[in-house]
Amino acid sequence: MRRVVVTGLGAITPLGTNIASTWTRLLAGDSGLTSVLERFPSDPRWRELTSTVAGLVPEGKDGWVADDWLDKSEQRRMSRFTQYALAAGEMALKDAQLEAMSSETKEETGVCLGSGIGNLDEMYETSLAHQSGGYKKVSPLFVPKILINMAAGHIAMKYGFHGPNHAATTACTTGAHSIGDAARFIAMGDASVMIAGGSESCIHPLTFAGFGRARSLSTAYNNDPSGSCRPFDKGRNGFVVSEGAAVCVLEELEHARARGARIYAEVKGYGCSGDAYHMTAPREDGHGAFLAMKRALRNAGVRPAEVGYINAHGTGTQVGDVAEAMAIRRLMLGEDGVRKESDVTVSSTKGALGHLLGAAGAIEAMFAILALHESVVPATANLEQPDVGVDFNFVPKAAQYKKMDVAVSNSFGFGGTNSSLVFSRLV
Repeated sequence: MRRVVVTGLGAITPLGTNIASTWTRLLAGDSGLTSVLERFPSDPRWRELTSTVAGLVPEGKDGWVADDWLDKSEQRRMSRFTQYALAAGEMALKDAQLEAMSSETKEETGVCLGSGIGNLDEMYETSLAHQSGGYKKVSPLFVPKILINMAAGHIAMKYGFHGPNHAATTACTTGAHSIGDAARFIAMGDASVMIAGGSESCIHPLTFAGFGRARSLSTAYNNDPSGSCRPFDKGRNGFVVSEGAAVCVLEELEHARARGARIYAEVKGYGCSGDAYHMTAPREDGHGAFLAMKRALRNAGVRPAEVGYINAHGTGTQVGDVAEAMAIRRLMLGEDGVRKESDVTVSSTKGALGHLLGAAGAIEAMFAILALHESVVPATANLEQPDVGVDFNFVPKAAQYKKMDVAVSNSFGFGGTNSSLVFSRLV
């Protein structure tokens, strides 16, 4: 099969409205978590919630300004998650120096980009309008604004891409599945270039109420937003909802070489699995996560001992963090693995950004790619006392410089869906 490389990156996150500022601030130990009560001080619906911390994309000067990316007509027709996706996609194409393409190249370029929830605002407000006013109160844009695949659709329409047009929606595994699926489209010859990633913007009281009632959210740190997401730490008590988008350009290796493209890393392997266990919780031994990682490494032709860094899903939940740690230990200390737990380098970047839901797998894949490219591992923020039963190098609080050849990125989602991506230096 054909080899696939990463040639462009674009992102909008709680740490910044481009990948450079996001990565710089992440390595510096900054936090993108804040209180929703500061953003929405006059809405009483936020005040009854058990969790009031979130990762919000900054707005205004030095933050998100829709006018910088979209005209008024586009803004009216697109949900916020679609707007983020278009902006991140434009950044990624510019980074890859692919803004201008021939007609032939556009026919070989596709999009694979999804969302976990997408546009909850539109569904909520339209439901209220329909209930009170009936048929005529429903906007003709209602359906196009709630469809998950419209982010991919709008990117394809904007640039005239005629390759595969695909959207995954697999809860918090969406971004990783999108990148993995896109890589396979290229490997199998369905495209030469793919725009891939995830986008999410569902900062709404109903989101927090739903996850809150499921007892999934961090509730103990409402007065300390920056300390509210605590992956692998004894004080963890749930995840923090965030928003944003992350989009990368994937390219067939010889196509990239022919045009002299800068190559960040190779997409070396992709593995998927299902827990077949519970709606929201993993098996305690992390068997599904183990299978995804094992299959990804097998697909990559990489031994566990060759893995220099694992960007963990690590959301900060009691059960989930332990299950992932057990899965990583089983993989990394098994046959062809390392000898000591302390030789395994693992970090979760959600301590700084929170959980971007459908965009999480994409932004965290980018962090694994940049860790390889720049030989530096981002920290696990807020890690005071590891409490998941293993003695890994969890990169507590501060980034660590480390030369590596292989990095893994894990993503797991409700419904028991799991995905692992393997990236390597190009050789």
